Amino acid sequence: MKKLVLAIAAILTLSAPAAFAAEHAGHDMSSGHAAMGGAAHEEVIDGVKATFNVQTMADAMKSMGMEMPKGVKETHHISVAFKDVKSGKALTEGEVKVKVQNPDKSDQSKDLMGMHGHFGTDVVMTAKGKYGVMCKFKLADGKVRSAKFWYTVK
Repeated sequence: MKKLVLAIAAILTLSAPAAFAAEHAGHDMSSGHAAMGGAAHEEVIDGVKATFNVQTMADAMKSMGMEMPKGVKETHHISVAFKDVKSGKALTEGEVKVKVQNPDKSDQSKDLMGMHGHFGTDVVMTAKGKYGVMCKFKLADGKVRSAKFWYTVK
């Protein structure tokens, strides 16, 4: 069962951005990334613009014309796209980690996987309330940067 869930999560993670890109051909990936549900947060950190998106798994599945599979515990997909502020070039190489503080103060940490011009992972956000999203990333230039923001599940 765990392998099935992981396989479904991988398929969702890889296919949602591709389906979106195909639907919106001609747009650069950074604008497509933000349009996937509206940017949850944007910030410039030491010359790098980070654009975060939070989308429900149900919305991701619906956009692909699929039903949500049974047994998937992750409820949301968090993704981030990075751009060099000076050149406007997408930064797609590096290591990205996210820690999500739940409303009950428990937390979950995940590594984000590089995909189609951004990085993403699936998380559990079942409770209504404020979630603290803290991201640490090291891109090709070797500098460690971080960003944080609040996201509210209604």
